Amino acid sequence: MTSPNLRIAYGASLVRLGKKDDRVVALEADLGKTTQSAMFQAEFPDRYFQMGIAEQNMASTAAGFALSGMIPFIHSFAVFASGRAYDQLRNSICIPNLPVRICGSSAGLSDFGDGKTHQGVEDAALMRALPNMTVLCPADSTEVEQMMDCMLDWPGPVYFRINRNDLPFVYPVGEPYSIGKITKLRDGNNVAIFGSGVMVSRALEAAKALESEGISVRVLDISTIKPLDREAVINYAAGVDAIVTAEEHSIIGGIGSAVVEALRGVSHAPVEFVGVPDSFGISAEGYEELLTHFKLTSDEVANTVRTLLKGKK
Repeated sequence: MTSPNLRIAYGASLVRLGKKDDRVVALEADLGKTTQSAMFQAEFPDRYFQMGIAEQNMASTAAGFALSGMIPFIHSFAVFASGRAYDQLRNSICIPNLPVRICGSSAGLSDFGDGKTHQGVEDAALMRALPNMTVLCPADSTEVEQMMDCMLDWPGPVYFRINRNDLPFVYPVGEPYSIGKITKLRDGNNVAIFGSGVMVSRALEAAKALESEGISVRVLDISTIKPLDREAVINYAAGVDAIVTAEEHSIIGGIGSAVVEALRGVSHAPVEFVGVPDSFGISAEGYEELLTHFKLTSDEVANTVRTLLKGKK
């Protein structure tokens, strides 16, 4: 059975890809035991490169591997993988559109103990803005495995946003997956909730609570933040009285922004965001404590729905 931990699912999947294709190499920024790239090191030591705490050099070296016909996966905490190496990602990887896979591990607030310096709440916004970059955010470990299977032949660079913790299984067993797909996890007529990452399970919990109040909610898993399927967003948002987006990311530049961008030019219901306000994270003794502090809960999602619907009356 797949582990509920996204990092473990990622490490095991990386090993699986390495067995399937000897072009796969892994580069690490001194965090292999945390990102779980150490699994690949144990299996393929000659295809694993420890770069030290030097994310810029790691990204540039990965570009060289890609130009040589390899498929490099590079690893660090999301805040460092996206921010510290931004210039190299932009100029050495995205401009030439190279097939480098960037694993942003411990994304969002999931590194609860290390505080704002290690919590990446703006990484998806940074990566969305880069031309040619694909941006992924799995909702559970099953989706991690599905995404990894798509990465061998996916053209261009990919940023892969991984939560640090165990997350509930939400992706339907046997459901076909492809990068770019928005997956409908629950159908409903009154409200559409678009979620990503940990907030997908919170959205499903909110939908169940609202059902007891006679409010019918459809829940959509946006695991591909870019390229976003605009037609699917428009279709899933059609005919409802309220639209809510829910993400473990800043409300600036994340899936809320992406959904509203997709809905531009068409008539749609009122939209509200559930996400991290314009602020950095904080330290906490546990992950749930942080999610509660920033109101990234099923109760907050449900209350946001109620507020929007109240405004419709």
